[in-house]
Amino acid sequence: MSMVESPSPVPQRAPAKGRILATANELFYEDGIRNVGVDRIISASAVTKATFYKHYRAKDNLIVEYVTNRHLAVRENLAGIIGSSAGPEAAVRALVAAILDEVGRQGFRGCPFINAAAEFPDPAHPVRQIVTAHREWYTELLAGLMRDAGHPRPGDAADDLMLARDGAMSGGYAGDPVAASAALVRAVDRVLAEAAS
Repeated sequence: MSMVESPSPVPQRAPAKGRILATANELFYEDGIRNVGVDRIISASAVTKATFYKHYRAKDNLIVEYVTNRHLAVRENLAGIIGSSAGPEAAVRALVAAILDEVGRQGFRGCPFINAAAEFPDPAHPVRQIVTAHREWYTELLAGLMRDAGHPRPGDAADDLMLARDGAMSGGYAGDPVAASAALVRAVDRVLAEAAS
């Protein structure tokens, strides 16, 4: 498939730096980026203040790395899903299955990128720029799959899929995850039916 590219390898980090990022990854997602202070991250990751500031210098640098790392993890995950699929339609269905699994998982708090965008509304902020780049990449990935599937309007189909995904992620957290998941499946079925007609 033309849209599949090898993801960049996730960079190796010093053990303490990796612990800080892993802790932030968990706490930022569970409680919100702005709600989690540096002292809590330091305590939960079992490092000293000096170690934290040696690696990150400021919470903003950690936030940027958190969002960037989330993006790299999604790229790697989706590349694996697409690479192991029999074709573009199977890949889309496998992506949907992964989303449904995420929405139904214990501790699900919605899409981390939508959550980050809500906390950083300024489009010029580095976090918001990473979120925008992530969403553009994801939409283009979907457009490539729809092109490969023979959809007559792959860009529109990708927008429809992205919106359905966003709705399932938001509705699955704020509302009924079963209803949100079912709505996502119906939307994807409609888009794929357009490619088959």
